[in-house]
Amino acid sequence: MARFAPVICLPVVLCVLVGSLEGVKPTSSYLIGLGSYDMTGPAADVNMMGYANIDQTASGVHFRLRARAFIVAQPQGNRLVFVNLDAGMASQLVTIKVLERLKARYGDLYTEKNVAISGIHTHAGPAGYLQYVVYLVTSLGFVRQSFDAIVDGIEQTIVQAHNNLRPGSLFVNKGELLDASINRSPSAYLNNPAAERSKYVYDVDKDMTLLKFVDDEWGTVGSFNWFATHGTSMSRTNGLISGDNKGAAARFMEDWFDHDSKTSLSSDNAEANKVPQRVSNIIPAEEYSYHDLRELAASHEGSMGESTTRSMSNARRVRGALGQSDRPRFVSAFCQTNCGDVSPNVLGAFCIDTGLPCDFNHSTCGGKNELCYGRGPGYPDEFESTRIIGERQFRKAVELLNSDSEQLNGMIDYRHTYVNFSNLEVAIPEQGGGTTVVKTCPAALGFGFAAGTTDGPGAFDFKQGDNKGNPFWRLVRNLLKTPSKQQVDCHEPKPVLLDTGEMKEPYDWAPSILPVQILRIGQLVILSVPGEFTTMAGRRLRDAVKTILLSSKEFGGNVHVVIAGLTNTYSQYVTTFEEYEVQRYEGASTLYGPHTLSGYIQELGKLAEALVQGTSVKPGPPPPDMLKKQISLLPPVVLDTTPIGVNFGDVSLDIPKNSTFKKGDKVTAVFWSACPRNDLMTEGTFALVEILRGNNTWEPAYDDDDFCLRFIWSRPAKLSPQSHATLEWRIPKRAASGVYRITHFGAAKGVIGSIEHFTGSSRAFAVA
Repeated sequence: MARFAPVICLPVVLCVLVGSLEGVKPTSSYLIGLGSYDMTGPAADVNMMGYANIDQTASGVHFRLRARAFIVAQPQGNRLVFVNLDAGMASQLVTIKVLERLKARYGDLYTEKNVAISGIHTHAGPAGYLQYVVYLVTSLGFVRQSFDAIVDGIEQTIVQAHNNLRPGSLFVNKGELLDASINRSPSAYLNNPAAERSKYVYDVDKDMTLLKFVDDEWGTVGSFNWFATHGTSMSRTNGLISGDNKGAAARFMEDWFDHDSKTSLSSDNAEANKVPQRVSNIIPAEEYSYHDLRELAASHEGSMGESTTRSMSNARRVRGALGQSDRPRFVSAFCQTNCGDVSPNVLGAFCIDTGLPCDFNHSTCGGKNELCYGRGPGYPDEFESTRIIGERQFRKAVELLNSDSEQLNGMIDYRHTYVNFSNLEVAIPEQGGGTTVVKTCPAALGFGFAAGTTDGPGAFDFKQGDNKGNPFWRLVRNLLKTPSKQQVDCHEPKPVLLDTGEMKEPYDWAPSILPVQILRIGQLVILSVPGEFTTMAGRRLRDAVKTILLSSKEFGGNVHVVIAGLTNTYSQYVTTFEEYEVQRYEGASTLYGPHTLSGYIQELGKLAEALVQGTSVKPGPPPPDMLKKQISLLPPVVLDTTPIGVNFGDVSLDIPKNSTFKKGDKVTAVFWSACPRNDLMTEGTFALVEILRGNNTWEPAYDDDDFCLRFIWSRPAKLSPQSHATLEWRIPKRAASGVYRITHFGAAKGVIGSIEHFTGSSRAFAVA
């Protein structure tokens, strides 16, 4: 996490036939099921989770957030669930409440032992859903609407996956992706031993590991992959809800597959090899002359705002129009792994005042961290950077999906325990034999934490690599909590800025009890960890666990180990001991002191040993459920109004008459609207682009789950009950020529608290 960009139109060379996606269907050894459900939270007023920038509040939708899940089961045997969230991270409280709902539905079929919930680490999702104070400060406390949207989304996607369980097979594949990540803290990485660094070509992990799901009847029905890069292509000033690069990659791949399942691809079919747009699937080509388009568009004026039903937004959404009743929907998830020091801003970090590279050791410009920013490949357009990094991951995933891969066989198994990391004894091996026992510490954040990163710099005079602190900020710190000498000594060389592990008012500021978990699917092993491991920290953990697993004949010398970061709860960063000494942002955010990584290696090693030996493990101390203690200071929506004589949904700034646009142009319409918090439009849409069929029938073409259509919400003043919705459509290069209009859906709150749904449409326009 740094402080706590048009639709794809580039050609993608996909030299395969649809048949290669299906292949020869092997004998199944598992039951597989996948699910996907909308979990988009409040698109107004709520602070975004990730950058800890109090001025970054939600003000619309770039594209929707989803929870995607897979279930793998052995007939009459074990099963496990993995959920991937378009969210900053998992939350302990969310996990607790999801498990309660699953128990009510399924008894003991799904528990903390075999359910993993992981976040992609977007920094453009609504905050307020974690339970510890330090993660709730900028969101003005707990936001129940954010929390409920995520819990509901997870529950529904698991229900879908459960109901979709069918015989099928699994395949694993791996490949290098070289242009979607760089190390944002190279000075810390270089503090690792030279001999260790020499074993690796790159200072970040470039491997993508992909898991393919093949239904016995329908063939390929999904894929989940793990690749390390931060969800920080969208900046700390962005106000639109977005899944960032990983969410975008998932959208692109699901759309590509939906098209590919109907269209044969070949190397000499250049048009088919472009990433398809959904409109081409539902709108037959209609030939019009330029004059015909203008005449047809001119005959359709915009509609005034009018009342509608909540279900209309759902019914008109594009994916609803594309629902396939004859086969399972393809689900693709781009999961997060050891991304701690990995940035998608691959051009490097530069000073915004001089254009020169930032200071190597401290990421400052003239001593100021606020001026040092990383640049994505689409710089200065963050949406373009998001598109490019998302597309690069998508293209690699397609390559892995379509190439030869290894079939998974063997048992489903898992181990899980809770560990108190605030005072954990850790045995450190010594050179020459023997061990030294050390301890982790109660959570604390260092001065370098407040400096932020090149993905999202902090404020004031903090800087990365600060192992001393300064007197002024110590005085400020002491007003909250003065750390004890024991705590200061335990965290050395980190100078303690916030003693979060010992701050208990009004309730706990940071977690102490953390879940650690191992999931096994044949020769694939997933390590579920509740934090952001740096590159080298992740390598050490994987190697340690792999050594234990390979000591068993059970794996036959073949095992694939992946880390699922930000899973089941969130506890910030984990660096190596050597990186911790440098105290850049990641080291300063390693909560439990210099031996945190060793603690994880020890505890996950115990789970690995239990896995290969077939023994059980103690459950450990349960984490607290602090839902009843949560405080929320976010004001509710009181009332929505429009000027006298104006309806909700009326167009306030229409598209000019007789307009004709080209592919690549931007079309904008502005509507009188209401606060999006009144209705999240779950599995619906706030924005819609419709295409005219014949003379009078409008068909949905694009909605607010499309990368090319943005819903931007605004008030004329902070406390004004009036608001506008600006809908911007960047016309894809492969959009069908025709007559279009832009439609807005919303919900307004009345004087007595009633909710009225409304809609309105722009004037029609031609796309040639």
